[in-house]
Amino acid sequence: MEFVEELIFNHQGLIPVIIQDIDTNEVLMMAWMNEEALKKTLETGKTHFWSRSRRRLWLKGETSGHHQLVREVYVDCDGDVLLIKVEQIKAACHTGYKSCFFRKVDKNGRLRTVGKKIFEPREVYK
Repeated sequence: MEFVEELIFNHQGLIPVIIQDIDTNEVLMMAWMNEEALKKTLETGKTHFWSRSRRRLWLKGETSGHHQLVREVYVDCDGDVLLIKVEQIKAACHTGYKSCFFRKVDKNGRLRTVGKKIFEPREVYK
């Protein structure tokens, strides 16, 4: 995992990560990783992230079972952003949609829901 030494983490020790569906290329979510989260992701084959609000490491799907199985990892040209292509189990968004990007800004500047809801969450976290 020598490439990790070449990455540029921000002043908080974090790097942004874009999660994309391996089959459809749909962008599922954006999250943050610290070095530990990245190493756990590479070791386990499931995405781990750093939660800035909870201030702790978390495994995607740890409570929902909606894991992300890592298929490919890319590093951008500057070494400061990661793109991880995954096989998404059920949904990526905690609000019930496959992607966290389920709303589109229309020509009038209003948000329109364009994604399909996959499940009804018990509790929605902000």
